[in-house]
Amino acid sequence: MSAFWNSLIRPLAFRLDAERAHEIGIKALEMGAAGPFYQEPVANEIERFGLQFANPLGIAAGFDKNGVVVDRLASLGFGFVEVGTVTYRPQAGNPKPRLFRLPDDQALINRLGFNNDGAEVVAERLAKLKRRCVVGVNIGRNKDVPNEDAVENYLACFDLVRPVADYIAVNISSPNTPNLRELQRADNLEELLGALQERNRVLSTGFSRQTEPPEGGTHNARKPLLVKIAPDLGEGEIESVVNVCLRHSIDGIIATNTTIGRGGLSADFAKFGDGGLSGRPLAERSNQVISAIYRLSNGKLPIIGVGGIFTAEDAFAKVAAGASLLQAYTGFIYQGPTFAFEVNEGLAQILKDRGFKTLDDAVGSALTR
Repeated sequence: MSAFWNSLIRPLAFRLDAERAHEIGIKALEMGAAGPFYQEPVANEIERFGLQFANPLGIAAGFDKNGVVVDRLASLGFGFVEVGTVTYRPQAGNPKPRLFRLPDDQALINRLGFNNDGAEVVAERLAKLKRRCVVGVNIGRNKDVPNEDAVENYLACFDLVRPVADYIAVNISSPNTPNLRELQRADNLEELLGALQERNRVLSTGFSRQTEPPEGGTHNARKPLLVKIAPDLGEGEIESVVNVCLRHSIDGIIATNTTIGRGGLSADFAKFGDGGLSGRPLAERSNQVISAIYRLSNGKLPIIGVGGIFTAEDAFAKVAAGASLLQAYTGFIYQGPTFAFEVNEGLAQILKDRGFKTLDDAVGSALTR
């Protein structure tokens, strides 16, 4: 099936505008196109932040923005699907064209701008889903909302998606929403995460942080809350983010979003304009950020590693750097429908060959060796 994809389907798809090809791909999945590519999944279960994942590889936010093909993606071998980015109110995103391929670099540039159906519609769709995998929901700020009002905008979105999400990821790192990345600053992040965690506690228990849970009750029923950060942060900025996350008992960090950097590209990227770069060129920087988070948190913060995963070796490099779950998007676009099965199978073999009994044993091994 991989040969069929590489020799016929991908060349045809790559003749189309990138966003148009993506829309056709989503529609094809809706209609059952995943069926012929199904394989018996590798037994590679893993538990993180109280959730049981069939395997450690998920599809990153941005592929299924509106939660339309979650189960179809699970049937292609992904252990979890992160829907979104979802905003409180629906929005159209930035003007087209806004998604571009760089085949020579195995990369994408996007400036989509959180185009989505809005939290209410996505939540209703996910509520009807007979899910076959863990489902995360990635939430972001509406474009027309200034950062001074961002907390209320995030809270409104959180309230709607929380009942249907297995975990919630807070996107403060997209380069395609003006000034959004300023929310990664320690003071802004402190306010945002404090408010979200307090709302999380209240909705879980009915009691605020200042009150005790009811007899026999627990605060542990809250939904896992994660933060997605940019690869363009410096060491000091990463340390600030880690410290805020630890103070607010954040369940994990997703590292990383797309980069505004263009280093090492062979393509004439100037013709594409602004946007976030993903894919192979992001791999090394993503691994560096993962390692920094793992080291600065003393391994206390679970990390979802994303950026430049095309092969099982790429996946293992992120695990060795400190990631305990993985996500992919661009690699899936380039490698095709058997991608998740091949990466999971290859990762299991690498762990075995290198003497690791479990994936947990390999997490951070490049740093602790």
